[in-house]
Amino acid sequence: MAKPVLHRIQIVLAIALGIPFIMIGLEHFIRPAPFDAIVPAYLGSPRFWTLASGVVEVLLGIGIMLPPWRRWAALFLAVFLVCVYPANLNMWLNDIPFNGQVLSHKAHVLRLFIQLLLICLALWLADWRKGAASKATVISNED
Repeated sequence: MAKPVLHRIQIVLAIALGIPFIMIGLEHFIRPAPFDAIVPAYLGSPRFWTLASGVVEVLLGIGIMLPPWRRWAALFLAVFLVCVYPANLNMWLNDIPFNGQVLSHKAHVLRLFIQLLLICLALWLADWRKGAASKATVISNED
């Protein structure tokens, strides 16, 4: 695929990913109770984790849309998505309702699939293999 077309696709996908993350992050402040409910008990202080994750989601959503920050924001987004999955898993294993609704097993599997897809998309937007390839080139040149 031609580089300009690929670049345009990345811009569109970065915006398509960034806007929902900003909106969901803001939702952590507007209606924190559903997010508090799914924070695993072992973490303690659910409101802290709800608000902290809301801040991170807003910042990463903005960052992923801004070309100078996209690579780092996308890398951190992939890590963030792995780090918050225990809340989704807690919701699944303990049948915790979200917005008054308990999700079915199929819905949780779909949610896991979407989470994995978002991680892959974030890594692609970060062009993480490019960083690994340039490090490999440096190492091979040192030999």
